[in-house]
Amino acid sequence: NFDRVKATEMIKTQEALSLSTGIPSMVAMVANSAEEAKVYVDFYRETTSMPFGIDMWVAEKRAEATEYVAKLGLQDKFLYNSITPWDKDIKGQVQKLKDLGIKHVVVQAFDDADQTPGGRLKSLEKLLDQGAGDFETVIVDTSVMNLPATSFSLVANRLIKEKLGLPCGGAYSNGTHMWKDAKTIWSLDGFKAMDAVVQGMSSAIWSDFNFYGPIVTAPRIFPAVAAAQILLSTLVYDETQTISANENIPIKKYFNEFLGKLTAGAARK
Repeated sequence: NFDRVKATEMIKTQEALSLSTGIPSMVAMVANSAEEAKVYVDFYRETTSMPFGIDMWVAEKRAEATEYVAKLGLQDKFLYNSITPWDKDIKGQVQKLKDLGIKHVVVQAFDDADQTPGGRLKSLEKLLDQGAGDFETVIVDTSVMNLPATSFSLVANRLIKEKLGLPCGGAYSNGTHMWKDAKTIWSLDGFKAMDAVVQGMSSAIWSDFNFYGPIVTAPRIFPAVAAAQILLSTLVYDETQTISANENIPIKKYFNEFLGKLTAGAARK
């Protein structure tokens, strides 16, 4: 059982933040069983039209929940999370997903024996060799293990994008929320500041997406990511003299007048 009123409020808050910042969003529902996942899916589809994912560690339970999504015909807005190096039957899992008409998947890259950025790339290539890349949408989660190792995930993003051209990102909240001592060292306010900085910064370094953690943190993470993307836009502009044509990027949402002056000044040179 869960508080549906509170859950609805948080989903609507995320929707509003997404609209305000221009950052696309979805909700990944964490469930411990297929039955629990079914309850969440039914509630979610009655509450919002945003896309969604189901985050379940055990492959068999994840498969059962995915069957329910397919039965409802929701494949277009469903993100399967995820095909992992720890799953026992990658080829069988891939075929099952194809049989269910699943289109969009996360592939998790990590090698226990080689936890370097290069190890993540090698791990991904092994999964792709078994068919994990044979879907309409494939995004790569480069497995954040702790706060300092977040940098390894970010470098892995660059390696993978350069070699394979796949969108990459991660659950940057893993690095912040797993650091339990941060709240003791810096207080809750200090933890929140650290969380926002790490997630904003990480989103701007070779990242195409961020699994930002509990939805209750959206009011601090969306502004952090938006601010980081604004800085990234002007960094890119200084290097290339171009701004993305996407009208929904944060800098166009909040600093369009400045952007107009900037580009007009460049045109006069």
